This record gives sequence, structure tokens and C-alpha cells, in this order.
Amino acid sequence: LKMDARTPGEMNTSNAPETDATTALYYSAISVYDCGHTSLELLETAIDAARAGGRILVEGRERLSSLEVDVKGRNDYVTEIDCESESAIIGLISSRYPDHTILAEESGLHEQDGSVRWIIDPLDGTTNYIHGYPVYSVSVAAEAKGRLLAAAVLDPTRDELFSASLGGGAHLNGERIRVTSTPKLAPSLILTGFPFKRPQYLDDFIITFREMLTATSGIRRCGSAAIDLVHVACGRADGFWEFGLSPWDIAAGALIVQEAGGRVSDVELCDGYLSSGNVLASNGIIHQAMHEAIVMHFPTGYFLKKAGQG
Repeated sequence: LKMDARTPGEMNTSNAPETDATTALYYSAISVYDCGHTSLELLETAIDAARAGGRILVEGRERLSSLEVDVKGRNDYVTEIDCESESAIIGLISSRYPDHTILAEESGLHEQDGSVRWIIDPLDGTTNYIHGYPVYSVSVAAEAKGRLLAAAVLDPTRDELFSASLGGGAHLNGERIRVTSTPKLAPSLILTGFPFKRPQYLDDFIITFREMLTATSGIRRCGSAAIDLVHVACGRADGFWEFGLSPWDIAAGALIVQEAGGRVSDVELCDGYLSSGNVLASNGIIHQAMHEAIVMHFPTGYFLKKAGQG
């Protein structure tokens, strides 16, 4: 297989293989120049890690009533299940790639010398999990030099595994998925999340919620940003926005949306959504309209400044 050091965006891909499998191989080979690993190789580990964490969550449901719950901050909880899931995920990744850095929600940054960084959320939707509300997920992503290469999001309650590798498309339980083709905001179903950990965004959110509610056919909130993102990727919704998220909430789902043909950006349409935490994802067609509905009542660059990036 002839390999090219350029990124997919810099290449003329007219001669790329046409089938899904060979296209994935074509692009995954490119990523060797970034980190020494193919994105397909990293994807296998992301999937295995998400499954390992998911098994902990499923087993933990049997002892929900006796779980120890600690409060990390305002409306921010952690259970022993979060920690056990995270340990299983970190253990699996580290056993295969001991030189890779890991950024995890509960234990923070495990910095190593390798060029790959794993971004993991062992339980996205802890409040739901504690209450037995069946919407939560495990999220695992790998990036190198600021580029997401592989991702897996597992919904253990439905046994749905969403996955993607750079250039290899997005899949649900092995079947290719695509975003919707909804052409306008008015008939769109939009997902969101409340800024319950970031009260400084509450008033802003209420303004944008009111605008989006009147501009679309409906809004839903499930309590797991990773689930919201993959539901946009597989066409169950047309778009998603939320303020004040962390990288582990966004990373895996963002790549899956992009590989499903959608678009992900900061709400101000820049690329820094992992650092700002203010994310906008869509089928791509309604992206500009969503952006305009979100920012129309605020000065230019307002949300970038609020996130400390303006």
C-alpha cells in the first residue's frame, strides 16, 4: 500500500480505493506519519477499552442501592463504578501502549513520552446511572498532534457500539452510519445538555434554548453528551449544542459525527471545541443556521471570550 505523508484534507483523493474497507486502510496508513500507529490499530484498542469499561457499568447496576457516591463539585458526582471502569480502561490501554498519554475524567492526566493521547470518560451520565435512568455511556478516543484518529462510544443499556477511525467512516455495531439530510432548521430535531456544572453559562443557555426551541421542531436532553453526539452521527437527531463540556465528554463523539459526514465546531464556528467546551455538531447542512440561532443575541466572539479564548 503506497503511503502519503499529507493529511486527507491536503490530498487529491480521486484515486483512493472506493470500498469502505480499502478506503479505511488507505487513510489509516497515513496516520503512521503522525504517531507510528494506524488509526485502525488504535480503533481496535478504543473498542476493546470501551467494552472493558462497559462491562463494569453493567455489573455495577446490580449494586446501585449500595454504591458510594462522592461529590466532586456542584452537581458533579463520582461513584466507585466510575473509578473501576476508568481503571479497567486505563489498564487495557497501558498494557498495549505504555508510552501513550491518557487524559481521564476521574484520575486526570497520565503523561508519557509517546505522541498519542487517549481521552476517556469511563461513565458519561453518572447522575443518570446513579438514579437507574438508562442513558449513559463509555467514551474512548485517541488523538495525535491535535488530530482525532480513533473513537468508540458504548451505550451499554442498548448494547450499541459506535465507532470511527480517521478516514474509515463511522459505524454502529459494524454497520455504516450517516447523518441526516434535513435541509433546514425548522423540521430539525435538536439535542442539548444543561450547563449544570457551569452556572456561569445558565443565563446564556436559557436565551439560546428559547431561540432554538422556536426555530426547530423540538429539543431533547438525555444527560450524556457522548450519546447526543453519536445520535447525531447515526441520524436519530439533526444537531446538538452544549456549553461548558470537558474534552472527555466530546472527543470520541466528535470524530464519529465527522466520519458520519457531519460537522463539529465550537459554537463560534472555530475548531477549538475540545478546549472551549462549547460544542456545536450537526448534519453539516443546518450548521450555519444553528450557529446563528445560538449567537444572535450576543456580541461577536462572546462565547470565545467567556471560555478564555477570545
